[in-house]
Amino acid sequence: MKIKITILLSILVFNVQNIFAQDAVKKAQPILGEVPQKVEDVFLPEVSGVKVEVWVDSLTIPWSLRFLPDGDALVAQRTGSIVRIPRGENQQVHYLNVPGAVHEVDAGLMGLALHPDFEKNSWIYIMHAYRNEQNELLSKVVRLTHQGETATIDKIIMDDIPAYAIHLGGRIEFGPDGMLYIGTGDMSQPFVAQDFDILASKILRITPEGGIPSDNPFENSPIFSYGHRVVQGFAWDPDTGAFFNSEHGPSGAEVENSVRYRDEINKVEKGGNHGWPVVVGAPGIPEFIDPKVMWNKAAVPPAGMTFYKGDLYVASLGGQALIRIVFDKENDYEVTKIERWFSYAPSKGIYGRMRDVTLGPDGHLYVTTSNTDGRAPLRIHDDKILRLIFD
Repeated sequence: MKIKITILLSILVFNVQNIFAQDAVKKAQPILGEVPQKVEDVFLPEVSGVKVEVWVDSLTIPWSLRFLPDGDALVAQRTGSIVRIPRGENQQVHYLNVPGAVHEVDAGLMGLALHPDFEKNSWIYIMHAYRNEQNELLSKVVRLTHQGETATIDKIIMDDIPAYAIHLGGRIEFGPDGMLYIGTGDMSQPFVAQDFDILASKILRITPEGGIPSDNPFENSPIFSYGHRVVQGFAWDPDTGAFFNSEHGPSGAEVENSVRYRDEINKVEKGGNHGWPVVVGAPGIPEFIDPKVMWNKAAVPPAGMTFYKGDLYVASLGGQALIRIVFDKENDYEVTKIERWFSYAPSKGIYGRMRDVTLGPDGHLYVTTSNTDGRAPLRIHDDKILRLIFD
């Protein structure tokens, strides 16, 4: 009997401590760290040696762009549809309306990724928002089977992912380890980023079948890292395997203690605490992992990204640029250069908001704009996919 009482008291004390800890996080004024990079951004409205072509136009909020092995491209549009661009053409054709996908503000059809063995199994993974029977807004990861000109639903890989009309993340990508990585957001509730009982505001890592890998950092948990605000992009350096993510900083809301900007590029650490909402920027506190890049003068919400010829390229929404980041990889990825391509001032760019960037089978970079989401002036025939041809 005494043992049972002792166990119950221990559980009670733990729960009370956890409640107080979470309450402290909710009320805390974030520690404002320094800008980690030692270089200033350079604005390049025109980039020498790079030719820009409009490859496809008249898209509607394109969120993810991926190329199939046969050269076709698939574009996930936030409104809930996927379009296909056949190889050798520059016109979109209908591919699939995703059943149950709900488009509400920032929520909708978001991430799209190909299984590493796509040529053998034809599997495509997507992440989208939906409403359950209780009318709660959630997200799920679904696997499709490619059928040439369309796709069929294979199975739900992960369900009941916390979602909200804004700040819900949505990026998915397979890592070089063959595992599926999922980015979530804080749903305008910053304290969830430090709560292990909630999958929001985390980077998740699961198997292609939806299971929890045995080598995840936390036992029986899909959580790979935490303390993220709104995860928007993933990239692995093919030279070293180093893992990076992009995430949006606070927007000045009262629940964020009126802190603004501070968008980040992080070198993600397995099991690492990346700080939000306890810290933002790079305070150099050992318990938290400092970002490699942080912008604190204006919003530069970074989104999709990829490595190309050794450098990291990041699509920027509010920054209206394609950002090129050059690292000193021998010095723990210290940043040596940041260029904002196709932008002539903060939040002012030639092509508007940019959502995703990926490498095409022809060796060129492809970038999607995101002006039809209502947050930027429309250019003629928006939204577009731009093809960047390097000399």
